[in-house]
Amino acid sequence: MAVRNARKLKKITQILAEETGGKSYKAHKYSLDSDRSVLEYNEAEDHTFVWKKRGETEFLNDYKSLKDLAWLLADREEQVLTYFLDGSRHVYKVDDMAYSTSGGRSVIYPIIAGQVGVGICRRIDKKMSPEALTREIVISLPEIADANGKGGFFENLSNKLNASVELERIKQSGWLFATPIPYDIKRDDRKFEDRGTAKIQDLMIEREKEMVRSLVRKGQLNQDNYLVKDGSLEYRLTKSDKDDDKSFQTFKKNYEWVIGVSKSFNPEACFDKGKANPGLIAELPLYHRTPAAYFGSEKEPLAFAVWYVRIRDKSRTRTPFDGILKVEKILVRDDEIKNGMESDTIDRLTALLINERNPTCYGTDKRWANHLYPIHLTERFVKSQYLSSESFLHLF
Repeated sequence: MAVRNARKLKKITQILAEETGGKSYKAHKYSLDSDRSVLEYNEAEDHTFVWKKRGETEFLNDYKSLKDLAWLLADREEQVLTYFLDGSRHVYKVDDMAYSTSGGRSVIYPIIAGQVGVGICRRIDKKMSPEALTREIVISLPEIADANGKGGFFENLSNKLNASVELERIKQSGWLFATPIPYDIKRDDRKFEDRGTAKIQDLMIEREKEMVRSLVRKGQLNQDNYLVKDGSLEYRLTKSDKDDDKSFQTFKKNYEWVIGVSKSFNPEACFDKGKANPGLIAELPLYHRTPAAYFGSEKEPLAFAVWYVRIRDKSRTRTPFDGILKVEKILVRDDEIKNGMESDTIDRLTALLINERNPTCYGTDKRWANHLYPIHLTERFVKSQYLSSESFLHLF
């Protein structure tokens, strides 16, 4: 009985130390999340996506009002925005662990763990309901944790973590450990905590892409059923997507009926006649959009139409950028890549997005002015599945 009870008390960090040959220092555990500003001056895009030309078929020199079209579509109760996707993660530093280097020194690295949730809600006859959900616990370790570099090490480690008695109490809620992800330990200006967090963020994005692929395989996305993703579509492609044209074309086709809507954006990434012009966004009148720009990348063979729309009255918000959304669409067809996205399609989708702004979630979220209500509901659905911080950290 004593042996059994001792096994029950074994924490995840103890299992990690035993399996990786590290020494746990039982360090203070704390959240690595923080409230994000609506302005993201250093976006993950690393400024690799650059303005190239006009991103739509109509030549616009100024803002375009979509108020009348939005009201018309509302009167018709027209709606093609059917699915709403949100991914989120709660990330923590759960331990400091020492590993011996090849030179015989002992170096301490942080152990990063997070809860990752990705969900889709579907709207039918004005009613929202959950469509899909995935959730998992992800640990990011320094790459030195796999001292021998043998294949399958981290996969075997996840099996042992999922077999741990400590996890039994939350398995019924659907939580399991994903395969741990190593972060690189080369010395540079990046913090190890940021490297581990980035790995967990990358996994969340992959889960989002998998959900989109699943809807496409089931034939659920089409011109009458778009998916609205919370956040950017500026994905980094896999090596196979870049090297294999069939894989690349399949990737693009998956996003034919998907638009990305970002509440956070870098105003310096707005270009006017080839030059950065954040004022073009700040001065957007209510229910107007900017001209769509064509963005390409030096690193990724993707092209986007990108534009901005104001959904809240500037006089009722804190900053000139509150109430503005950045909208993205991957250009799929050859004619889109050559001539830009159809302006009529941009107008229609933007007007529909304007109609999603009410009711607000005022008072429950600092980002209320930038929220679309179905996205807000989807985000609440995903986050409602999380373990409390206390329950999560108790695992470690």
